Amino acid sequence: MWFFVRKKRKVKSLNTRIKHYGWAVRMFFLTLCLSSVFSLISQSLMTYMGIFTSILTILTFIFISICFDMVGIAVTSASHDYFIKLNVDGAGIGLMLVENSEKVCSFCADVVGDICGILSGAGGASVILSFANVIKDETVMVIVSTLVSSLIAGVTILGKAIMKDKALKVGFLIEKIFFRKKQKNS
Repeated sequence: MWFFVRKKRKVKSLNTRIKHYGWAVRMFFLTLCLSSVFSLISQSLMTYMGIFTSILTILTFIFISICFDMVGIAVTSASHDYFIKLNVDGAGIGLMLVENSEKVCSFCADVVGDICGILSGAGGASVILSFANVIKDETVMVIVSTLVSSLIAGVTILGKAIMKDKALKVGFLIEKIFFRKKQKNS
């Protein structure tokens, strides 16, 4: 009898684990698909873009990464009790995001943020290759390569550092932009 009871607990525990971490497996496949599509699109487009357009594309990826990381930070740092006590615009969406913080943060910071970070690095490589066609001196190319990658990292970190204090207001902003319209139409 003891053997069967113990076996049931293990099966239940395994089912609970599968259910609990199922979102992580879905995030893996979502990341695989999104990164493949965006990488293919950006690599095929950036090879034909000029340096200026490639730089604008890199800045766009950096901006998207900063915004999604801001949402991820906001959700993980927000207090569940704070949103329960609030009775103002944004509290509903804020509470929903906080209750699903591990999923929201994983999607925003890990999936979208990291994909955009990788794509901005790939865009930097495209810019470096464009410079390589013009500059033939290896020493100068090493300096240009270092500067481009350092600038991409620096701008990304600067943007994320600036947006950290703004992250806590994201729930209110999302509510005002997206959910107020639905309430008016209802």
